[in-house]
Amino acid sequence: MHEESLEEWARRREARRARSKGKLRAVPLTSGPHRGAHVEPAAPRVIQEWSGSEWVTVGVVPDLAAARTVLYPPQSPEERPAEWDRPAMGKGRGRHRKSSAAEQQRDQ
Repeated sequence: MHEESLEEWARRREARRARSKGKLRAVPLTSGPHRGAHVEPAAPRVIQEWSGSEWVTVGVVPDLAAARTVLYPPQSPEERPAEWDRPAMGKGRGRHRKSSAAEQQRDQ
């Protein structure tokens, strides 16, 4: 079995913790256990940021829609990734392809 040194482990751990710093989450301000985000969408949410060792409160928003705008800000057009360059479908029906009525008439 491969034993890694303590220095290697500490370096990997710090890199993982550095990547997670600054992540945001929205926690509903409701009683009881925290369930899925879609439950009680009108409930206010606390926005928290991971500091590397604990969740720190950043702010409060009135509902789920407002929390989503904070967690997932809209991207500007220049930041959006380019369209995936996928190959065009080849000629023929293929195993799962179904040709349209217009293609069937054209082929006859």
